[in-house]
This record gives sequence, C-alpha cells and structure tokens, in this order.
Amino acid sequence: MSNTSFEGTVYRSTGSWYSVKSDDGSFFACRIKGKFRLEGMRLTNPIGVGDRVLCDLELDREGIIRKILPRKNYVVRQSPRKKHFLHLIAANVDQAALIVTIVEPMLKQGFIDRFLMMTEPYEIPVLLVFNKSDLYDEEAFGMYEYLHDVYTDIGYETMLLSSLSGEGVRPFHAKLKSKTTLIAGQSGVGKSTLINALHPELDLGTHDLSQYTGKGQHTTTFAEMFDLDTGTRIIDTPGIKNLSFNHLDVKHIMHNFREIFAYSKNCKFADCSHRNEPKCAVQEAVNNGEISELRYYNYLQLLEDTEAQNTWERLKDM
Repeated sequence: MSNTSFEGTVYRSTGSWYSVKSDDGSFFACRIKGKFRLEGMRLTNPIGVGDRVLCDLELDREGIIRKILPRKNYVVRQSPRKKHFLHLIAANVDQAALIVTIVEPMLKQGFIDRFLMMTEPYEIPVLLVFNKSDLYDEEAFGMYEYLHDVYTDIGYETMLLSSLSGEGVRPFHAKLKSKTTLIAGQSGVGKSTLINALHPELDLGTHDLSQYTGKGQHTTTFAEMFDLDTGTRIIDTPGIKNLSFNHLDVKHIMHNFREIFAYSKNCKFADCSHRNEPKCAVQEAVNNGEISELRYYNYLQLLEDTEAQNTWERLKDM
C-alpha cells in the first residue's frame, strides 16, 4: 500500500488483536491505540466486528487502530463473564438472522424476545429462522405455526428450514443477498451447519449436542465476518446461552415491545407499566387476544429481571 494510513472493516475480534480488511482487499492484524468508549458504556471490547476503522500501518501486515468511524448501529449484550460490563457483538449490520429450533435443543422460553431487545432499539430488521425442521414431529410443527403467527402479526418475518436436508436453505440465502447479516442463536441450533450449507468452502467447525446435558456445545468462540458473495457478508457469533441487560431500564423494555408500545398510547396513565394499573389498554388488549399472552408474559419477566438487576446495581454502588 502506498499510504501509511488506511480505512478498513473489522472482520475478526479475538480480544487484543483485530483482523482488519482494508478497502483494497488486504488483511492486517491490528491493535488498539488509546481508549475507546461507546456512549459512556463499560465495554469488555471497544471495537466490534463490522466496525469501520482508520488504521496506521506499523509493519508489513500489522497496524494500529487509531479511530473508529461513525457507526450506523451496533448490537450489545451484557458480558457473560463480567456482569457489570457490556459486550459489543457487532456494528453496522443491515439485518439479523436469529437461528432457533423447536427441538434439539428445545427453544428456551423468552429467548426470542430477549434477543429482540438487542436489535429493536436500533431498528435492525430481524429474520426468525427455525432450523432442524427435519426433526419436527406434529407437536413441534404446531409450536412453529403458533410462533410464526405471533411474530408475523407484529411485523417480523419467519422461515422454516433444515440445513441438513436443504429445505428452505436457498430462500434463506436469497434473504442475505447484498446485505451484512448478523447470524445469532443458542448453542447447538445449527448455525455453523447452516452457514456451511450456504458456502461449504468456509468449513466452519460443528459439534453434536452434548449427550449429557442435551445442550449445544460452543463451536464459535469469537465473532467473525465472512464474504459470501460480492456485497454479501455474514457475521457469525458465538452461541448464546442466556441474555441479560444491565444497561436497560423499564422504559427501554416498554418502548421496544412494539405492540405493547403501540397500545400504551391509550392507557389512562402516561407512566403505566401495564401490570396492575387501572384502565390499562395493554392489559385489555391481552385479555381480548389482541396482544399475545406469550409476548406479554415475556415482557413482564423482562421488567422483573431489569428492575431486580438495577436495584442490585444501586445497592452495589452505595
């Protein structure tokens, strides 16, 4: 390269080193110079896969990240290792594909809605992908149809596929065209197998479910971006065991359940939390079947978890 500085995109984050692809297609191993913060948040990793960065070339294939260029969005979650910090998963994504399955492993109650709390604040479109359809019995298909109705009714798109049989894989691939897509899901749902079905040359590692726990085993240990086609990129992420949010408050939860927020405008009290208040339009909509009882239950659980966590944080700081 003729210049000592270059702009590029972070393709891989392993902690202290980042793999940056320059705009001319070359890869460089880069470190951070100085401290970077995200809107005052405490982060375990200040730079995420998908970030656009300005780097200074230090050696032949090594550089220093000097500046993070403006982000159009980002996805964060509570760090699974440091509970008082956030983990930056990715930045500058066009959409997210949440891979779930009804069986092997069984879908965790509330997991979908907890994931949506990471994307909804930034208006990131989410595609709900139900994998392993080749293993579904009549009961599992019934559960899929129920969840399909719940989420399509409020504006989310769902897909049913099997990365092993190939059913639905081609339409899913078409949904990724010319976009940067964050691929996420619980451990064991078949993310890596699905990505390999799209592009076998990536040859991502896969493992069966643990015979002892029936849960997925981590095959991806860090986020990494891959180019599938010209202009089409995916960000593969580590399997998620659970989701907590130490940076949210009750208003965040209320505003980002889209149907609850829509009905809340008709509540008697402006600060209605939609639990026990009189003349609550949300509770009335639940009773009338206009809001899913499942979504409302998950909303209440997130409120309870968030309030408990915020109370603990305040006590800790006293």
